[in-house]
Amino acid sequence: MLKAGIVGLPNVGKSTLFNAITKQDILAANYPFATIDPNVGVVNVPDERMNVLNDMYMPERLILASFEFTDIAGLVKGASTGEGLGNKFLSHIREVDAIVEVVRCFDDSNIIHVEGAPDPVRDVEIINLELTISDLEIVNNRLTKIEKKAMTSKDSDSLIEVSALKKAKDALEQAIPLREISFTEEELEKIKSYQFLTIKPILYLANVSESDLSLDDNKYVEALKEYLKDTDTRVIKTCCKVESELAELDIDEKKEMLEMLGIKSSGLDDLINATYSLLGLKTYFTVGSDEIRAWTFKDGMNARDCAGIIHTDFRDGFIKAEVMSYDDLIKYKDELKVKEAGRLRIEGKDYIVKDGDICHFRFNR
Repeated sequence: MLKAGIVGLPNVGKSTLFNAITKQDILAANYPFATIDPNVGVVNVPDERMNVLNDMYMPERLILASFEFTDIAGLVKGASTGEGLGNKFLSHIREVDAIVEVVRCFDDSNIIHVEGAPDPVRDVEIINLELTISDLEIVNNRLTKIEKKAMTSKDSDSLIEVSALKKAKDALEQAIPLREISFTEEELEKIKSYQFLTIKPILYLANVSESDLSLDDNKYVEALKEYLKDTDTRVIKTCCKVESELAELDIDEKKEMLEMLGIKSSGLDDLINATYSLLGLKTYFTVGSDEIRAWTFKDGMNARDCAGIIHTDFRDGFIKAEVMSYDDLIKYKDELKVKEAGRLRIEGKDYIVKDGDICHFRFNR
């Protein structure tokens, strides 16, 4: 299962956010390193389509798509050289597929800021620097080992790796994250095993006060967005404290509280959906009276591999996939009418599954 890691400086709201998204009681304390080991929780992906399908089929079970969030203890300046809990936490970030960085965008004299006072741009730069230094150390160590040998042997694989590492070195020395660099597919394959931190996709969560939640962006959020304006990076604004309160409510109470706060939707739902997209994930459905289930797949996967997500037997014995789109099912009201309209398709193993496809896989047992 793919997972996203929640990172940030100490006391920015990471563990409070994690408590909300997983509804688990993780230690949230007002001092650095309250979270020592990474905490992992599986979150459901909000999807209104599931509610519609549920009303249509009235199944015994409804199973939402999901992925993992990992709460990683707070980084501090100097982590790459062992400060705080240092490289232990950098190694935890290396294990995730995408990064959600929580940035404090509120004033509160009762909550200690490890750098003295809130400054989202400074905080982002601190973490970026630590991740960059860690990646650069790996690049330099590897180049020292293989560059001379590659140039002498002219081995094509080694030369591709050296080319990718030099490209990475040039970028990192200019404090440019590797996600902003264009690597060829071959180069990416050669450096994939290093799990570079700055190559991972990232989004930022601006943690604001409750009073700023329904207003235009405050000065901190504006500064963060201005800093990131030339990058393809999303900023989501929410209040982690409010989200932790919303997580304790039922659907009707949650709706009432959102209306009272003057906001249309939970920032948490926005975050989960944005992270799902950041990971390159899509959803297909299987439907029936016994179960409706949303299955998570990587964008670009074919029908045979998507069948294998359900069970390896489905993949190994794949014959065909009967596919209709969610939109067609809603338009024609039921499966029979979709079929009569000629919108039920028979697809082979190489069909690229699309978000919202409703699939029935046939296979040899």
